[in-house]
Amino acid sequence: MANIIEINDLAARELLPYTDTSEKKLLDYFAPGDGIFTAESPKVIRTALDSGYKPVSLLLERKYINGQAADIIERCGDIPFYTASSDILEKLTGFRLTQGVLCAMHRKKLPDPQDILAGAERIAVLEDVMNQTNIGAVFRSAAALGFDAVLLTPSCSDPLFRRTVRVSMGTVFQLPWTYLSTGSPNYISELKAMGFVCAAMALRRNTVRIDDAGLKAEEKLAVILGTEGDGLKDATIDLCDYTIKIPMAHGVDSLNVAAASAVAFFQLSRNI
Repeated sequence: MANIIEINDLAARELLPYTDTSEKKLLDYFAPGDGIFTAESPKVIRTALDSGYKPVSLLLERKYINGQAADIIERCGDIPFYTASSDILEKLTGFRLTQGVLCAMHRKKLPDPQDILAGAERIAVLEDVMNQTNIGAVFRSAAALGFDAVLLTPSCSDPLFRRTVRVSMGTVFQLPWTYLSTGSPNYISELKAMGFVCAAMALRRNTVRIDDAGLKAEEKLAVILGTEGDGLKDATIDLCDYTIKIPMAHGVDSLNVAAASAVAFFQLSRNI
């Protein structure tokens, strides 16, 4: 029988995964260990469960118990299911749950970069990207358009932050990803040692168009995308094999990193 618990104390410790505004603190929730994160919406939670993530507890509006979350409750066994009205849940979390369900879940141990690179042909690499929405959108595009993995430099925001997970529509659970061991520009040598040709998305005079035939033909390709404000570091671009651009009209010089990634992944994928 499901362990349904009516919320009476908004300050209860067991509700901290849903009340703590600093998601970084959730990394130490079960210290020592790999920490937890929160997934939002029934669809995203189902994707996480399908991908092997283990639930800690569930927070949901009453109407979802026998509604959209009924199958999730059945799958999650005897974990606590905390419930209340939407108004109380908004006071608890600090935001309105647009789809009525949050799930605290155990993180998995991140793989070694070389384990991911060994079996990949097309990878996306994010350098110092901090915007959570953009990271989620990059993951969704990479998964949809046939890229094999996403790697991030150590300064990037966490792909398992709630907003990123939601924007990605759960693809952060489906696509292999991890952090590189070093930042710019040292990680470029790491990629090349694994046989990858590196293509920096940047504006320089010697750029090639993204539809360049030689670029598309590369057997193992890493598409490198930079942070929203300054783009890629010069030292990173200098070490890459290609500097690539998306042709623009009307005097526009660049696209948002999320939009640019979708164009690049579609053009350079070998799996669609």
